[in-house]
Amino acid sequence: MKKKARPALPDATLRDRAEASLRVRHAKSPAPASVDASHQRLMHEFQVHQVELEMQNAELQEAWSRSETQRQKYTDLFEFAPVGYFSLDRAGRIHEVNLTGASLLGIPRSEVVKCRFRQSVLAGDRTAFQAFLAIVFEKPGKHSWEGRLLREGSPSFWADIHAVSTDAAQDDDRRCQVAVMDVSALKRAEAAQQRVAALALANEEANREIARRRAMEASLRKSEQVQRALLLASRTLHAQRRHLARQILLAQEEERRKISRELHDEIAQVLTGITVHLAALNPKEALVPRELRRRVALAQRLVSKSIHVVRRYARELRPSVLDDLGLIPALRSYVEEVSEQSGLSICFTAFKEVETLPNASKTMLYRVAQEALTNVARHARARNVSVKIRRLPGAALMEVRDDGRSFSADRMLASRRSGRLGLLGMRERVEMMDGRFGITSEPGLGTIVTAEIPWEVGDRA
Repeated sequence: MKKKARPALPDATLRDRAEASLRVRHAKSPAPASVDASHQRLMHEFQVHQVELEMQNAELQEAWSRSETQRQKYTDLFEFAPVGYFSLDRAGRIHEVNLTGASLLGIPRSEVVKCRFRQSVLAGDRTAFQAFLAIVFEKPGKHSWEGRLLREGSPSFWADIHAVSTDAAQDDDRRCQVAVMDVSALKRAEAAQQRVAALALANEEANREIARRRAMEASLRKSEQVQRALLLASRTLHAQRRHLARQILLAQEEERRKISRELHDEIAQVLTGITVHLAALNPKEALVPRELRRRVALAQRLVSKSIHVVRRYARELRPSVLDDLGLIPALRSYVEEVSEQSGLSICFTAFKEVETLPNASKTMLYRVAQEALTNVARHARARNVSVKIRRLPGAALMEVRDDGRSFSADRMLASRRSGRLGLLGMRERVEMMDGRFGITSEPGLGTIVTAEIPWEVGDRA
């Protein structure tokens, strides 16, 4: 008997496992000893092959069972996925659909198949869907579209659609896989978010409007307060002007009365004395030269006294040296006179360019210094006084400083009952030149009177 060749085994491991299994079987039921060796080998080969087939069958059964389980799992995932899956051809007919897709359309799956997907699209979006479907079949890759779909017995809903075409041997057999997701809740959330954003924007705008109105109200209140303050200041200034006008009239009357009294008491008496002495110089009387010289000298002294009084009045009314020589000589002469009469130690300094100021400005500075020194001599009880005129950028500043007793300048300026014309007069003179007038008075430090005028001020004489 010819020995058959042993077939080649595709899987050595499978044969090893088969032989191991066969040895276990032979151990339980040994083969009969009467069979010769060739038959035993042939039988052994058939038995090993049979065991291999059994083992392969068992593995195939197990693989099929696992495959069925996986198929069922993926079928469940496909059918009950939260996304509707559709298989469409180029005309848009539905060939496959899962349960979720049929549920989205509200139509039983048996009725959905072979229907056109276009019929489930809202009428206003069907043209756009047809253009989208054409793009899916013309261009490879994934495409997306968002539109409104119809649901039987329910309102339309927003759907997010993703589609990709598949390859096929013939163009008519091509399909596209479509995934449909209901995004109505997302749309509502977006709309709600937009409304919230719009409300937030409106709220912010309202807050800005409220803040603007509050700021406007605060500005109006502040403006009203400023207007009230300006009105009060205007009334106060008007009252001060009226008070100043009355004081000026009274001062004029007082000066006239003083001049009249001085002219009557001094000039008239001096002139009367001169007349008497001149009358005593009768040429008919025989007078010795010595007596004649004495009477003439006495008449000359009376004439000199009258001239001195007239010059003093003229200087008080308008110092001629101010017009003839300038501000600095006029102030120096007046400072020396006040120092000699009051015993004050007065230091006077000025810069020579002050003489280039207009006449009205120089007259104002002279009158302010005159009034300030008069007040110091009468009321301050000071020992030392300084009068300084210095140049500032674009302005000239005069400062009169004393070490006497202090007073409330604001109360003095605001008081209507004050009989002093000097402070109001000084301020009025400075403000007429567009300048700034100030008074600082502190206990232990004395008083500082300042008058600042612009350098390019016009001559307002």
